[in-house]
Amino acid sequence: MKLYFVRHGKTEWNLESRYQGAGGDSELLPESYKQMDQLGEYLKDVKFSHAYSSPIKRARITAYRVIQHFHRKPQLSLWNRFEEFHLGKMEGQKFDDVKKQFPQSFDNFRNYPEKYDADEIGGESFNDVISRMQYAIKRVVNENDNEDNVIIFSHGAALNALINSLLGVEIKDLRKRGGLANTSTTILETTDGGKSFELVSWNNTEYLTKKTDKTDVI
Repeated sequence: MKLYFVRHGKTEWNLESRYQGAGGDSELLPESYKQMDQLGEYLKDVKFSHAYSSPIKRARITAYRVIQHFHRKPQLSLWNRFEEFHLGKMEGQKFDDVKKQFPQSFDNFRNYPEKYDADEIGGESFNDVISRMQYAIKRVVNENDNEDNVIIFSHGAALNALINSLLGVEIKDLRKRGGLANTSTTILETTDGGKSFELVSWNNTEYLTKKTDKTDVI
């Protein structure tokens, strides 16, 4: 089974370098729809048994838009467990402002996830997010046949934590592989019913005509 993980299209807050978790949802940029179309065309010949998405608007719209290009359109299920981190007091604030208000949380969230204490900002920990998303992946694997492809639309920070955890990466090393760009695709494969996963492709954006900049990646 191959699992295709897609990060949503770029939003206004992404462009403005603002924290955008489960409690925030700014509008997608006009050019993001073109990038969704490019992804849809890139994947249109892949046969997916099912599609899943975070119900948050930016992910949900990305999912619907991309799937419209597929020759065989899978059923789409919206699951709360695929939401982005709940970011509490950081929600909607610019990165630089959070760095001033919560310097330790800012640094740890970005660079030392094993030290990140979500209590200060009233949000979710890395363990919280990994736990709820791994539970969803177990259901996905169980609900589809072993040789199926499935596609999952979600969010940058949450996907980074989930995918690396499925690969056996410790929390302290989650950032070593780098971030995930808007409208990127990462593919994992499991041949043993979800007991283990192998990385097929990380943060693929070869189908996009735009060049990636620092506001695209988280």
